[in-house]
Amino acid sequence: MSSRVPIYAVIMAGGVGSRFWPVSTEDNPKQFLDLTGSGKSLLRQTFERLSRLMPADRILVVTNKRYIDKVGQHLPELPAENILAEPVMRNTAPAILLAAGTIHARHPEAVMTVAPSDHFIGDENRFTADMKAAMDYAATHDDLITLGIRPDSPHTGYGYIQYDPADASPFKKVLRFTEKPQREQAEKFLQEGNYLWNAGIFVWRVPVIREAFRQCLPETFRQLEKIDFRDENLQAQIDAVFPGAENISVDYGIMEKASNVKVLPVDFGWNDLGSWDALYKQLRRLSDENIVINGTLLVADASGNLIYNARPKTVIIDGLKDHLIVNDEGHLMIIPLDHAQDVKQWRQKVTESAKKKQEE
Repeated sequence: MSSRVPIYAVIMAGGVGSRFWPVSTEDNPKQFLDLTGSGKSLLRQTFERLSRLMPADRILVVTNKRYIDKVGQHLPELPAENILAEPVMRNTAPAILLAAGTIHARHPEAVMTVAPSDHFIGDENRFTADMKAAMDYAATHDDLITLGIRPDSPHTGYGYIQYDPADASPFKKVLRFTEKPQREQAEKFLQEGNYLWNAGIFVWRVPVIREAFRQCLPETFRQLEKIDFRDENLQAQIDAVFPGAENISVDYGIMEKASNVKVLPVDFGWNDLGSWDALYKQLRRLSDENIVINGTLLVADASGNLIYNARPKTVIIDGLKDHLIVNDEGHLMIIPLDHAQDVKQWRQKVTESAKKKQEE
């Protein structure tokens, strides 16, 4: 980077990933799983990606209190004080302000980037270059920067960012955010050409984001200002203060309200891996028509299938097309891939069935 301003990264790792049930559970959620067959968890991949930009002691992970040990197991080189544990879930805005307060106590003028722990990035080199450009810009501007993915389809599962088409600079003025549009509206966005997917990746200077919280979410700002981030017993303060914060996302709470938001259009092979069918579509670009994770696959007259094994095993399929097979320690799920959005319903049915058996 051209600037000597300290650079920090914050990995958001507190979600439960319920759309990847039955392998993603509250005890072992999506970010701690190897969903791509790389041999590394999504959290580990995110950490290594950001480690190309800054050392481990400048990377923070915000997670749920129950996952502190898991984060340490997956990222043994991460200093223990860089794991910030939420005692309760309060969505992304309070989590980001918590991280900003921690960084502010160490380097008040630092540049801070925020990234989800469980996304796929296909082109690591381009990601690194785009992040460096955003960090350099943030170091000298009082703007809130988000990275927007150039869309290649009218996806209805992503939020969209509209930018000013007259803005010729690389960092374009954001006009508005739209949350998960209907198909017809998404198609219109693609035709207009000045809309990007919202990837949930942000870059800003710490004083800039703190001022945005002070103006846009003053109650949450005042609540978390009660924390002395230099206190040796920081976690006890977080436990006492954090539950009083608003339950709100940074998109709704800050980005949609602030007037100093810029977007950098990017294309580095991003996928939020939001569901089993999204995972298949991503891996299908890189491999064979039938995808197996953790194991060996023998096929006859089979195509379009995704097979996930919690432990390595040989899978034989004959005459099966476009299906999802998930085999973990306690469940075997076989459903059409285009029914992947029904996973939450099946999870609920299994939970209800188990509860009835206990009551009998």
